[in-house]
Formats: sequence, C-alpha cells, structure tokens
Amino acid sequence: MSCPFVSRLSSAFVRNYATNLVNMYQRQCPFLARNMASVTPISCSQQVNLESPSSCPVDVDSRCSRCPFLAENRSAIKSLSAESIEFAEPPSKCRKPDFGYETHFKSMIARKKMDHSYRVFKRVNRLAAAFPTATEHSPAEPSKSITVWCSNDYLGMSRHPKVTEAVRRALEKHGAGAGGTRNISGNSLMHENLESDLAKLHRKEAALLFTSCFVANDTTLFTLGKLIPDVHIFSDAGNHASMIHGIRNCGAPKHIFRHNDVEHLRELLQQVPKSTPKIVAFESVHSMTGDISPMEQICDVAHDFGAITFVDEVHAVGLYGQYGAGIGEQRSILHKMDVVSGTLGKAFGNIGGYVASTANFVDFIRSYGAGFIFTTSLPPTVLCGARASIAVLASDEGRALRARHQQIVRYCRSRLRTAGLPALDSESHIIPVHVGDPEKCTRISNELMRLGHYVQAINYPTVARGEERLRLAPTPFHTESMVDRFVGDLGRAWNLAALEASYSTAAEKCQ
Repeated sequence: MSCPFVSRLSSAFVRNYATNLVNMYQRQCPFLARNMASVTPISCSQQVNLESPSSCPVDVDSRCSRCPFLAENRSAIKSLSAESIEFAEPPSKCRKPDFGYETHFKSMIARKKMDHSYRVFKRVNRLAAAFPTATEHSPAEPSKSITVWCSNDYLGMSRHPKVTEAVRRALEKHGAGAGGTRNISGNSLMHENLESDLAKLHRKEAALLFTSCFVANDTTLFTLGKLIPDVHIFSDAGNHASMIHGIRNCGAPKHIFRHNDVEHLRELLQQVPKSTPKIVAFESVHSMTGDISPMEQICDVAHDFGAITFVDEVHAVGLYGQYGAGIGEQRSILHKMDVVSGTLGKAFGNIGGYVASTANFVDFIRSYGAGFIFTTSLPPTVLCGARASIAVLASDEGRALRARHQQIVRYCRSRLRTAGLPALDSESHIIPVHVGDPEKCTRISNELMRLGHYVQAINYPTVARGEERLRLAPTPFHTESMVDRFVGDLGRAWNLAALEASYSTAAEKCQ
C-alpha cells in the first residue's frame, strides 16, 4: 500500500523536503497524528541544505519505521541522489528572514487576546422567513435557534417580500455582477435611478453611490481635504472610524471638538479666519451611544464661520422622518446639511453607501474620488433591492414600521431599567447596556448565546477602554414576550459575570 500523501509528490521533492513533509503531513497522517508527542519537530537550524541534499538531517530510518505509510517508501527516499535533482536556477540556501514576521504577527494577536479585545466571530445564519431568529453554529456543538438582538437590519427590510422579489428579478434579468467600475462597463440605468431616488429623498440635487458608507465617508472627506486649498476640517470626537480615516489621511489641518459640544466647536472655529475654507463633520445618530447630536445648532455655528457641513446619517436613514430621510428630515433641517452621507446596508436592508449634495459637489467627488473611480460598482441585485426598500419605507407601510419600531424600543428600555440593568439614556433606537469590563462583557455575550440570544460584546477599539457594553437594537418584529425573556436571561448572565452595577433580582422582576 502506497502512502496517500508522499505518492502524489515527485521523488526529487520528497528527497529535498523530507523535513517539511513530516511537519506538513503529521496531522493528516493516521500514524503520525496519534504519535505527535513522540515526534520531535525539526528546528529552523536543521532545515535541509538544498546545495547538499545528501546532508539532510532527517533520520529517515527512524521516522519511516514508525509510520506504516512512509515505511514502504523508505528505500526509495534514501536511494535518491543529488544528481537526480534539476533546478531552473541555482538553488539558494534556506534563508532566515531578517525580521521575524510570523513571530511579530503572533505576538500582536496574543496582545489582543490578553486585553480581551480579540474578536471572535459568532457563526450565525439569519432566517429570512423567521426574522429576527437565526441558527447559531458553534464548533463541536449542534446548531440551535437563537434570537438576534444586535443586527443593524433595523426594520427587517432585507427579507421584505418586495425587496427580495426585486432582487430575484434583477438577478434573472441582469445577472449577479456589475461588470466593472462605473467608468468601465459598470454603469447602468439602475445606478442612475437609485442615485436619483436618494437625491430626492434628501432633497438634494444629486447623489453618488459607493460600495459601502465607509468608502463613501473615507473617499469624500479625503478628496475634500486634499483638493480644497488650505481647508481646515472640524471633526466631532465621537465620529466613526470611516470619517476619522479620511480626515487623518488627507493631511489637512484638523480640529477635534468635544462630542456634541457646540460651544467647543465655536471656540475652535473662531481660531481660523472666516475666509479660510472649512468643513464640519459629524454624525446625527451615534452608533455606540445611541445619542442624537444637536444638528441644527452645529449647522448654524458652522455656517456662521463660513464652513460647509458633512453629516453622517448612517444610523438614521430609513428610521426617522416622514419619508425615511433621517433625523435631518424629522427636524426639518435638510436645507442646513450641505453634504449627507448614508448607507443602504442598515435600515434599507442591502449594502452600499452614498453621499448627496449639490450637482457640482457630486460631480467633483465622482471625478476625483479614488475610492469611487477604482472600485467595481454595486451589482444589479443590490440596486434594485435598495430602490424597492426606499420606496416601501417612504410609504404608509414604512411609517407604520417606524412607529412599531419606536414602540418596541421604548418597551425594551423600560424593562431593562425596571430590572435595574444599566441601560444608557439615548433618544434613538439604539440601547447600550454599560458593562465596563471586556472580559465580563464577552462572558455575558457568550452566556446569552447559550441561553438563545445573540448580542455581540462591544469592546475596544470600537469603544474606549472602560466603556465596554452590549449594544441592543430591537426591531419591529421583536415582541414584548421576547423582550421579557431576554431581560430575564440577561439578568442571569449578569449575575454569572459577578457584576453589580445596581442590578438586583432582575430575573425575579422579569418573571
């Protein structure tokens, strides 16, 4: 019987890489896998000298005699000579890298594991027909049904019949891919129609699609910072990483104002001449705190000092306003927002991002923004699904969904507070539950998963150290009974993590 691994290789390869073969196949070999403890790994200093294969340090007799699969090939391996080896070029010696790359990577990963900021992805398959439930697939455990509490699919639009039908028709008619960048075979009427819909939604002259809102924010702010002469950028301290990335990399002078602090923004703006171009960048709804910025005051102060406003409405589009345009529409200040960025990947239930502004602004970013120019465009399925979702959320059905959504959010926040759990105050649909310890935050998340609830632990660097939390996002499809069960189970998980934080007898209160 031939070795199923070695027999696939050339004799020259086997002779010269005998050391590597043992290391490579020891876990797959049914003999070596059982005897790994007795097999001494060969160190880097023992690696084969390719210029003198006969000096191979591997004790072939010793290794092969212990393996019934390799034993049959022992004589053939030993009989191979250096003269039978052919190289296209003179062989080089086994090289030790000047820098220990793998060691560095391993130590950096270990550092994150030590401070409990290492991310472990949960294996969760959402179920469109049973939203917001899903199946969880933990290693070495049977899959089980769970309820998802942390999805950004805030209104369940990813599984809305009109959206999925639009996606299905687009797939059948136009195929799966876009075909290229917008400039090279990737533009279509579907792109232009969706951009027209988004511009109308935000009452702007034009809009521009990106593959994600990270790319939209990063590309737009980077391009503005690079190509507006002498521009200064004023950024809220709580801004998303996508905005920070674009602002930092553009190299323009930046000024960070305290989160939602209008007076601090005013102080900073006063330090720059009014004639100097300026951009004030901030978010409407902050994803990790759930608070809503004083948008009108920020816009007014910015305009008083000659700045344009860049407002990220990612966590608000689809969820607020008469037609789902966001907080700006709800507060009737769309005209004060010079540039709006949004996403198709949260309340609209698809993927992709966009900016909306004047026609000249959009054409400027379209013409100079590398993140737009050199990226394959969104596929037909996304474009058609997003258009269908926007239409639904602009209708009476969308308004009813938003009303139900706010109702269940209020109920969930109330139940958490009644149970004595530290749900943070917020005006929005996002309910943060403060934990303040990364290890305990992860422990609570894992225990909740065991009990049938998926809530991801939010640790550094998404939030500052000491601000670790659970981030809840109930949907219109969560019921009061689901909330009651969740709050009770959260209380039990909280006790197991030995956290107090004013919590007491939550499980009993939620019965």
